[in-house]
This record gives sequence, structure tokens and C-alpha cells, in this order.
Amino acid sequence: MAAAGSGGQGARDVLDRIGAEVQNIAHKAADKYKDELKGDLSKAKFLGVSRVPPDPCNLDHEIHTNVTTGKDDPCDRRWPVRFSDESRSQCTKNRIKDSTSDTVGACAPYRRLHVCDNNLENINDYNNINNHTLLVDVCLAAKHGGELLKGYHDIYKQTNPGSQLCTVLAQSFADIGDIIRGKDLYLGDEKEKLKLENNLKKVFSKIYHNLTDPKAKEYYNDDTDKNYYKLREDWWTANRATIWEAITCNAWGNTYFRATCGSGKTAIQASHKCRCEGANTDPPTYFDYVPQYLRWFEEWAED
Repeated sequence: MAAAGSGGQGARDVLDRIGAEVQNIAHKAADKYKDELKGDLSKAKFLGVSRVPPDPCNLDHEIHTNVTTGKDDPCDRRWPVRFSDESRSQCTKNRIKDSTSDTVGACAPYRRLHVCDNNLENINDYNNINNHTLLVDVCLAAKHGGELLKGYHDIYKQTNPGSQLCTVLAQSFADIGDIIRGKDLYLGDEKEKLKLENNLKKVFSKIYHNLTDPKAKEYYNDDTDKNYYKLREDWWTANRATIWEAITCNAWGNTYFRATCGSGKTAIQASHKCRCEGANTDPPTYFDYVPQYLRWFEEWAED
């Protein structure tokens, strides 16, 4: 596992260190049934497809998907611009979950408003849902979102030289994690939000009923509303490394902001496509284990 290394003590560093501690706890909790939840891209099966590539960077949203209605493009109907000070109205209480007023609460950054999750909203081949095929669709959302972020970050950096692509990718990676786990604070369009969350509940209902270990079924049957929050949490933990690979497909020559590959004083920065090298495939980031509102506050402060 990537470890919390030494480095600076800015707000971003502190949050990432806190996330590392939370991730360590989550990792231990998920270990018990990890084999029941771990997806393998090469084991995914889709109608008319002879082979699914093991590398998420080679996935094709038109054929490697459980969306059969033609609405498989993750970024469809998402505004391509990823960095802007516009739409500050996304701070209002009708747009942000748990905000008490339009002036008190979290404020979604522009980048979050257009996360590429259209394919997740439109998954409809429920009979083909399993850990492997779900991982494919989540990786497609991450991959295409990462591509857009890379393209617009090159432009954004011309006037914001301190911005780092790996950090931006880590922020969106964490938002995808919140969406998958049912923790996302951004309400946005009410109908779309409800459609996405209801669809994910259906998807994870299939994942739950696919469990083969009776003890795992008992463990994850933890809520009467069938939100499957515990299952979704552990599924994310089991598969986040592959999803990080997907979102960093185009992050050539970029380095994570602090040393998290390795442990203690020997930890080094992820310097190849924002990834640790060698046998260590864990993401260098822990933002996905930091509460979303804290990440957003830090992101606004950074901008």
C-alpha cells in the first residue's frame, strides 16, 4: 500500500495525511471480503466482445459497457470546460446536501459540476452486472474525465502556474469515489442526481446478490433502505487502484505533490503518470478518504 510519507505541512498535505490514516482503517475493514468485491477488467464479458483489455486506458465506452441504450459516453451532456470561477451559485443549499442556508455550507468547485458519470447514470443491463463489468464502467467514467481534465489543465496552468495535474486528478478521483459510495454532497439537477443514485443502488443490489459467502451477505445486509453503503465503501476500497490507473491514463510526466510511494523516510513521489512504480500499484493519493466538504474548501483556497 502507498504510505504517508514526509513532506510539507500545508492544508493540502495535512488533509492527505488524515486521509491516509482513514484509508488504512478502511483497508483493514475491507480486507475480510476483498476477494468477493475485487473486479478484474480482463474477466468482464459483454455481448459481441471477444476480449476486454486488462489495461483501463484501452477501454472503449461504445463496446465495453453495460449501457445498451446508446447513452454510453461518460462525458455526454457535460460541459467540457473544467476550470472556471463561474457558477458560484452552486453554493446554494438546494445544490449542496446538508447546507443550512445559501451562505453557510460547502461550495462545489466548477470541476465537480461536470464530472463524467453519464454512463453510470444509464447502466441498464442489470443481468450482466458483476464486479468486473461494474469496474469497467467506473473506469470509463474516470478515464474520460481524466482526459478532459488533462486537456483543460494545460490551458489553465498558463495563468495558474502553481496548479498540479496530479492534484486535480486526485480531487476528481475522490469525487468519483464519493458518488460510488453514496456520499456525494453535490445535488445539482435533482432528477439527474436521483436517477444516478437510484441506478447505483440497483447496481449494488446485484453486486450484493452475487456474493457467494453467506457471512459476506450477512455482513453487508446492514440497512433497511437497501442503500448498500457498507458494500459500496468496501467495493471502492477493493477497486480504487484500477480506477486511479484509469483517471491517470494521460497524465504523462506529472508528479504527485508529496512523497507517498513507499514508507517513512524512504517514500518517494509518484512521478510517472501520477502513479507509484514497480509492484506498488496503490494510488498515491488519499483525498478519497477526506470528507468532501473539506477537500472543496481547500480547493477553493488553492485557487
